Amino acid sequence: MIDKFLLQKFKYVFDAVLINEICQIGILREYQKNDIIIDLDQELKYIPLVIEGSVKIIREDEKGNEILIYFLEQGDTCAMSLTCCLQKAKSKIRAIADNNTQIVMLPIFKNNEWFNSNESWRNFILNSYQIRFNEMLDTIDSLAFLKLDKRLNKYLIDKVKLTSSPTLTNTHQDIAEDLNTSRVVISRLLKTLENEGKIKLSRNKIEVLNY
Repeated sequence: MIDKFLLQKFKYVFDAVLINEICQIGILREYQKNDIIIDLDQELKYIPLVIEGSVKIIREDEKGNEILIYFLEQGDTCAMSLTCCLQKAKSKIRAIADNNTQIVMLPIFKNNEWFNSNESWRNFILNSYQIRFNEMLDTIDSLAFLKLDKRLNKYLIDKVKLTSSPTLTNTHQDIAEDLNTSRVVISRLLKTLENEGKIKLSRNKIEVLNY
């Protein structure tokens, strides 16, 4: 049984009845940075609730090129996973732990049951769909309208907001993979941002100065 204390982030979202049921049927899982939580074409049996940490949601094309769609953080669930669950389809995304992460897994059959019977769950799911939809639009806009240097700057600022820290430990290769480009290009653009006074580079760290 899951300790109610772990669900503190959700206590202002879910009612007491739902919290109790989640504690009884939820499965707590822990992931290390870069662990794959959900993979492409995986059959989905659980709905993830992020208790601690953050998760990258990624799409991959037929050639293996990846693009970051959005991040999930504490208190979030993945709307794309929910869609696959409802359609009984295999996963169309890959979810990767961005740092050490705790997730409560809920059986997918509970989604329909709670959606019809519990207002707090229904509101949570509808709100999650809206947030993730807005984030996907934001990603599309960035790809369509922003040059790579602007995308990189936005990526760094978003990461600062996500981690609540101006100092990031992402490697240049990590960033390159998230933005679907090469490490050499990212290193060059990071140096340009440093020269512009927007960031400060040091060994294994990036300090974002303007956000």
